Amino acid sequence: QAHQEIPMAAAFQAWLRSPVGPTTTHFWGPVANWGFVLAGLSDMTKSPDVISENMQVAMCIYSGLFMRFAWKVTPRNYLLLACHVSNEVVQGTQLSRKIMDLRGETWFDEKYFKHLREPKPAA
Repeated sequence: QAHQEIPMAAAFQAWLRSPVGPTTTHFWGPVANWGFVLAGLSDMTKSPDVISENMQVAMCIYSGLFMRFAWKVTPRNYLLLACHVSNEVVQGTQLSRKIMDLRGETWFDEKYFKHLREPKPAA
């Protein structure tokens, strides 16, 4: 029996009109939330002394709540779930960097990212 494929244009049109397509908050909400993940990743190069532990805890709670929401909402929002799982990992990592800094310990990235924070010597 031959496998029937949906033409690309029809599949795209179906996605545009779907309950999780780009005309809905199910799409644009998660897209906007990827900004938190990108900001957290860019902060990995910054010194841990500028990390706010209160903000990291708030972001972890926020992402935890929205992971549950993404799983429970109908239709399931896998894009939102992926975004908040990623954010939980990034913000949890930042929180661990801050805790280790408060203890006087060095997180393993410090030796790798140190050159990004320090000015380059004059030639």
